[in-house]
Amino acid sequence: MSTIKKLAGQTAIYGVSSIIGRLLNYLLVPLHTHEEYGFGEADYGIISEFYAYVAFFIVLLTFGMETTFFRFVNKSVDKEKTFNQAASFVFILSILFFLTILVFSQSIANWMGYPEMKNFVVWFGAILAIDATTSMFLAKLRHQNRPVKFAVVQLSSIGVNILLNIIFIFGFYDNTHPDASLGVGFIFLANLIASFVKPLVLYKEVASYRFVWDKVMTKAMFIFALPLVIAGFAGIVNETLDRILIKRLLMGDGSEEQLEYAQAQVGIYSANYKLSILITLFIQAFRYAAEPFFFAQEKNEEKDKIYSRVMTYFIIVVSLMFLVIALNLDIFKWFIPNKDYHEGLKVVPILLMANICLGIYYNQSIWYKLADRTIYGAYIAIGGAVITIVLNIILIPIIGYMGSAWTTLAAYSSMMVASYFFGQKIYPIKYNLRKAALYILSALSLYFVGTVISFDHLVYDTIYSLFLILLFIGIAWFMERPKISFRK
Repeated sequence: MSTIKKLAGQTAIYGVSSIIGRLLNYLLVPLHTHEEYGFGEADYGIISEFYAYVAFFIVLLTFGMETTFFRFVNKSVDKEKTFNQAASFVFILSILFFLTILVFSQSIANWMGYPEMKNFVVWFGAILAIDATTSMFLAKLRHQNRPVKFAVVQLSSIGVNILLNIIFIFGFYDNTHPDASLGVGFIFLANLIASFVKPLVLYKEVASYRFVWDKVMTKAMFIFALPLVIAGFAGIVNETLDRILIKRLLMGDGSEEQLEYAQAQVGIYSANYKLSILITLFIQAFRYAAEPFFFAQEKNEEKDKIYSRVMTYFIIVVSLMFLVIALNLDIFKWFIPNKDYHEGLKVVPILLMANICLGIYYNQSIWYKLADRTIYGAYIAIGGAVITIVLNIILIPIIGYMGSAWTTLAAYSSMMVASYFFGQKIYPIKYNLRKAALYILSALSLYFVGTVISFDHLVYDTIYSLFLILLFIGIAWFMERPKISFRK
């Protein structure tokens, strides 16, 4: 089987767990935002804020050890020892983190502004510790080219989470109850139980694990991983800090009325942010398959051609996804059944394009990993984080969550451009920039044509958008048809 065809096949299988699985998980959004059964904007804002903090700490706890493991295991004679060392590093961090959460849970809850939610803070500490540790066993499956087992593990956990959400909300939660935190707690409890499913399904891999602490290997892994952690942490700033800043910058004097307004704005923005999930989830599935694949091609004489071709095909797919979603928002908006959230639909096209830039950046980032110059990943991500912080602080008080959407696009596009220029100087890969520009500009042009010309009729507009989508597919087919080949 050819290299690119193998990558496509593995991306598809990882997509079963990442795209289909998380799509099922995201199908909880219509339930969580349902006017009759779900949560109001302010309550949904609380949920979004908790998960924003989770994103920060999972980067810290995994400490870049997945990528580090892929890098070291390909050079290692004792591959099992290499895995056990990487896993032991994450295990120690997770234990120390959870103990810290237990001690300071009330102080953390007070700082967040939810003093009555101490138990929820502890639950999230446990969720993070479990998920970080099991991520290493999932990385081992990826290295072993076992995407089916990977999918089973992920889907099992997601399935339990969805089932428990449905049971708790329909069986126990009453959204007319004066204690709004009760329902929020049900969501968190479902997540906690679902996290325990992963190590249970991975029991064979977990049973074979042995604690290893080789000082020399630990030091080498730490040096390689530290820039990745800094880059990852800065990346999470770009991805989730906006939800935290929207609340902090819009809550005014902190009165109950102002706090509820700020939480509602977070809820509206977060719910509409999830309409860009198709691109986000495709990127995640692609990364699961692509990272070990790219490392495996390092000694291939035609690796540059392979990397370039993969980039071109990647851009075609995400540009097509952009058009499908952005041109059909009148259909996709019912993913959020409560009309009170629909005022935030205007952020969706901006965030879709931002995620395309992020996906291209992730695709490019292989250069500093192959060159063992991971510090550049940290530099680029920190630059993006600075843009995120500064522009959010400037724009949110002026234009609200729209400022966060434009900031996200500015940060990700800047990271994409910076990575390209650094990469061409240090580890040059000759990408087909003309094709990349053609596909992205074609998608944007067709989107603007679709928004300028409207029939104000759902059926006619849908047919029209389908025509524009098929036109883009035709452009891609015409450009790629003579050269489509899965041979090296």
